[in-house]
Amino acid sequence: MKHPPPLPRRCGVVSAVVALVLLACLQIQYHHLKAKLLLFSIYLYLSCISTVFMRRMKREVDLGKAGFASATTQDDNRWVTRKVATGTRGLPRGILQPHSDMDLRPLWERSRSAAAASNKNKNDDHNALLAMAVGISQIKNVDTLARKFLNENYAVMLFHYDGNVDGWRRLEWSDKAIHILAHNQTKWWFAKRFLHPDVMAMYDFIFLWDEDLGVDHFNPRRYLDIMVSEGLEITQPALDPDLSTDIHHRITIRNKMTKVHRRIYDNRPSMNCSDESKGPPCTGWVEGMAPVFSRAAWKCVWHLIQNDLIHGWGLDMKLGYCAQGDRTEKVGVIDSEYVVHQGIPSLGGPSLSSKTPRRSLDLRTHIRRQSSAELEKFKERWNRAVKEDDEWRDPFET
Repeated sequence: MKHPPPLPRRCGVVSAVVALVLLACLQIQYHHLKAKLLLFSIYLYLSCISTVFMRRMKREVDLGKAGFASATTQDDNRWVTRKVATGTRGLPRGILQPHSDMDLRPLWERSRSAAAASNKNKNDDHNALLAMAVGISQIKNVDTLARKFLNENYAVMLFHYDGNVDGWRRLEWSDKAIHILAHNQTKWWFAKRFLHPDVMAMYDFIFLWDEDLGVDHFNPRRYLDIMVSEGLEITQPALDPDLSTDIHHRITIRNKMTKVHRRIYDNRPSMNCSDESKGPPCTGWVEGMAPVFSRAAWKCVWHLIQNDLIHGWGLDMKLGYCAQGDRTEKVGVIDSEYVVHQGIPSLGGPSLSSKTPRRSLDLRTHIRRQSSAELEKFKERWNRAVKEDDEWRDPFET
């Protein structure tokens, strides 16, 4: 039997070399894989740290925007974070009162029977505030208007632009209202300074009205019931076309066939209002004369009011951005509870149509010029803000 010839010696050498090469490659791959795993672990660790840091930063920013700061306390040797109002870190959390209201408080304790009677008549459906800039010349009309709201236990705040507060004391309800005096200021000036959302947070609705509105056919409770049932955030009562002196916009005219309307139809070239219309003055719009805001809408509107532009011209065209949704659905004019606009100028003197001293005419002219100038400033600020805010997108832009 023949044996196979022995392999050449050089084949053994080649095999050894190949084995060494493979071993070296495996070792290199092992170290390479180990390095990759190490880098991947470092990456995961840094990602986790970054995520936690960004979430913490976002939380602090959000709290800062809401008027809160993050306070850290030690409890059982563990550090915990809690949300407290800015500037109140030295106070125990249970003592903090984050909201206020306009309810008047007695200087002495009332009898239980009086308190019970007051609570018995309290309207639990809505909590509302009526705020108006008033002058003594309109006391009769304001008296009628204020009684409508006080009868529903709604709060009333009067902004006195003519300096006359004592003249209102003869009204039996005067002590139930809040009186604020500042000479020759508009309702928007007062609202920016005295109707801050943190104070108004106790109220479901804010009525910011002019003083020359007739309310013989208006009930505030029924009005708010409609506003809630229709899901409206910003509204105004319709104007009686037969009795109102000044009607500047067709959308405000009362429609006797409907309870609420949210748009108008007009095929004139200057208007061209149809079902395709998505914004003012065809839809999503109310006039600044008698607006009513939900709490959420008012929080937005307050920030929209410019501190130095006191006449408020131009605000009406932008109120829809505060409607908490689609302005064509959330903004409307309520027809069944309507008012009469008497068109009586307040600041600057009587109407131009009446016989008045020349000085009053001049004041009205100056006020109108100032209002027009503020309108242009407001437009410029809006356009500049839109241009500079890269993150903002117009929700109503087609």
